Formats: sequence, structure tokens, C-alpha cells
Amino acid sequence: MFHRHPILSVVTFAYLGLVAWITLGPPPRTGSDNSLLWTMIGFFAEHRFTSWLTYSRVEFLANVAMFVPIGLFFLLLFGRRLWIVAVLASAGLTVAIESVQLFLPERVSDLRDIVANSVGGLVGVLLALALTAGSARRAKARKVARERELTARSRVRV
Repeated sequence: MFHRHPILSVVTFAYLGLVAWITLGPPPRTGSDNSLLWTMIGFFAEHRFTSWLTYSRVEFLANVAMFVPIGLFFLLLFGRRLWIVAVLASAGLTVAIESVQLFLPERVSDLRDIVANSVGGLVGVLLALALTAGSARRAKARKVARERELTARSRVRV
């Protein structure tokens, strides 16, 4: 798998390293570092159509978004036939992250993060399946054509 897709493998491992740093490294400081985020959430809270966009929902959506590339990369590495492995690997990765966070005093493990990250991994897998559908159809058509050609050749020989 890795030897067939060396560049994709490097990009995947680099992204997994970034996710590990974000989820297991030192948490972001509170206060002025998040002032833009809090200003935007306050702005959205003032308007009727965007008042649903709370900090909790932004955090949930950010967790979903962080795992979309993981699901996409895993499907591309494992292949379309093993799509369920890509989904399970994404979910397993988030369970592993949240389990490690249990032992980190400055981190908080949360079941909502597992749900959000797993949803993000699933969305990434579905996106990758959609993006590779045309290529998969063309590959199947080529395979069927080759099989027909081989069958026709074997009939001629007999």
C-alpha cells in the first residue's frame, strides 16, 4: 500500500502528525489568542439566522472538518474495496487519541469528539468514493473489455 503510493503516504503521515500535535500537544491558551473566535461567535449570536452557531457547535464542526482528510487519505491508501477499513481506521484513530488524552492532565477526553471525528472520517471516505467513482467505472470497463478479448482469443484457438 505505501510503496504503491509513496507521495500519498508521506502526505498522510504528515497530516496525521499535525492532527497528533493538535490533539495531543499543549492546548491553546485562552484569552486573547481566541479573541477573533469569540468575536465571531458573539457576532453570530446577535443575528437570528446564525444564533445557533455556538462555541460548542463550532468546536464540533472543527472536529468533523479535521477528520475529513483522514477518511479521504485512508480510502485512497486502502482502496475502494476496503472502504469499511478506512471508516473503521478513522474511528479507531479518534478512539486512540481520546484514550491517550485521558492520561494528559491538560487535555480533556470527550465522547462528542469521538462522534465528531468519526463523522468526519466517514464524510472523507464518502467524498473519496464519490471522487474516485468515475475512475473505478473506467477501470472496470477496461477489465471487462480485456476479459472479453481473452475469451474471444481462446475461442479462436480451439
